[in-house]
Amino acid sequence: MKSIKKNKDRRNTSNIGQTIAVVFFLIIFVGTVLLMLPVSSKSGVSCGATKALFTATSATCVTGLVLADTWVQWSGFGQVVILCLIETGGLGFMSVASSVIFLFKRKVSISERMAIAYNVGSDSMSGVVRVQKKMLFFSIGAELLGAIILALRFSRDFGWWQSVKLGVFHSVSAFCNAGFDIFGFKQEGSSMMLYGTDTVVVATLSFLIIFGGLGFLVWDEMFRWRSPRKWSVYTKLVVITTAILLVTGMALICIVEWNNPLTLGAMGVADKLKAGFFQSTTARTAGFAGIDQGGLTDAGKAITMFYMLIGGSSGSTAGGLKTVTFIVLVLFLWSTLRGKKNIHIFYRTIPNEKVLNALTIFGIMIFLAVFGGIFISATSPISFTDGLYESISAIATVGLTTGVTTALSFPAKLMIIVYMYFGRVGILTLSLGFLQDKESSVKFKYANTRLLIG
Repeated sequence: MKSIKKNKDRRNTSNIGQTIAVVFFLIIFVGTVLLMLPVSSKSGVSCGATKALFTATSATCVTGLVLADTWVQWSGFGQVVILCLIETGGLGFMSVASSVIFLFKRKVSISERMAIAYNVGSDSMSGVVRVQKKMLFFSIGAELLGAIILALRFSRDFGWWQSVKLGVFHSVSAFCNAGFDIFGFKQEGSSMMLYGTDTVVVATLSFLIIFGGLGFLVWDEMFRWRSPRKWSVYTKLVVITTAILLVTGMALICIVEWNNPLTLGAMGVADKLKAGFFQSTTARTAGFAGIDQGGLTDAGKAITMFYMLIGGSSGSTAGGLKTVTFIVLVLFLWSTLRGKKNIHIFYRTIPNEKVLNALTIFGIMIFLAVFGGIFISATSPISFTDGLYESISAIATVGLTTGVTTALSFPAKLMIIVYMYFGRVGILTLSLGFLQDKESSVKFKYANTRLLIG
């Protein structure tokens, strides 16, 4: 009976993983078709399959890399399509499906509960429906609040209708960690550089990015248990790691870019600190450029790539390696250097299989990132550093670019499309397989061999 149950669980998990991959593919396909329509482009002429597919993938996978400025290329209809793709891809298609289920008050099946658990980043189906309802309510509330604050700020510079559009679009894009912007009417390709030191805009976008990247289970625990002592080890690790990354990222960027005239050099002290903080925040999968990414020093690019790889937290709108995965690797390294076999944190032991899972994801992402950088520099007139920056940005679903996206060769564009899809769907599907925490049955084992390591 146990064997039958294991096989059934494995099949259910496999089916959910396949469903996720197929549904995301279908969403991208529908988005591509809609963006190819002449009505989607401001010129009234179809943009073609490559640009439509690239943009639809980037929006659905909440990345932000584009082949053309969003405001310049796309009409109002096209921008609405992109915004819908961002919302669906950011919150997860199960959020949309759950809304329909809750609306018609239909009973949630076991397979649907498993999909919802995946969507919110839970390793248990217990209470996931309640968490999903809270997630929908909080997400819409956060986006609405952000839109109102941004619209009020932009109303000082633009008309009320334009301010509302800017507020809504950038609030959703920030919360979903997408990085799409529509400031092309002021300066094409400027992203958030026009407001990179504006206190209200930086604070609002940073709040949305950080909360969107914390993860839905973390929100739930933080609001249910106001005292950090009652938080789970996972929530504590997410909050502490996020805070450390934000502060250290800001400090490092400010140190290496302080006198760089192409980034922070010409700013006052207060503006440098705000721009440094926003770069630290947006680098972890949001993708808004508060300073010129192409103007970063090599050290600044290296720091940004490091933070892009880490990303946000599991079960959130963010991509990347994930904060807890990163801290598990750090703790594993620290324990190994001290000659300890077990990893302990907050009076708990981290299972060895979790460490192996973290190492697996880390190894895959590093290999793909380096391979992507080599492939881009070999097939396009782009340096390896900028190619690696683009590769990491795609696979970590960040969207920051040194300005070379439009110069990519056709094979490189296809590779970036695949990377964005894998960064959003592949990593999550791989993580879903880890939720089983069950080893395949071993029929036999070879004798151990001796190796010299190091």
